[in-house]
Amino acid sequence: MGSLIIFQIMSVTAAVILIIALLVVAGLIGYLTAWFYAKSVYTPVIRKLEDEKVQLGREISELKEDIGKLEKKISGLNEKISGLEKEVADKEKEISDKVNEIQELKKKQVKE
Repeated sequence: MGSLIIFQIMSVTAAVILIIALLVVAGLIGYLTAWFYAKSVYTPVIRKLEDEKVQLGREISELKEDIGKLEKKISGLNEKISGLEKEVADKEKEISDKVNEIQELKKKQVKE
């Protein structure tokens, strides 16, 4: 009878070990299947997004160059505007001086 109990204990332990081993194998199979599936589905998407990222990087570089050129052009135009504003101010002063001169001449003529 004692050997029967030992045999039952040994077979329960073996059964538990077998069940744990089968669960581990099933878990590994599920994990690997999911990993390969995800890799097959998302690898093309990742490649496409990486290509798009490179293309957008190039476009950003080109746009930054364009921005630099436009900023230089704007700077030149601002300088030109400043020069023209100074010219306008000078011309306005000349006109004002001429108007004053004409008014003084008219006053002198009226007095005579």
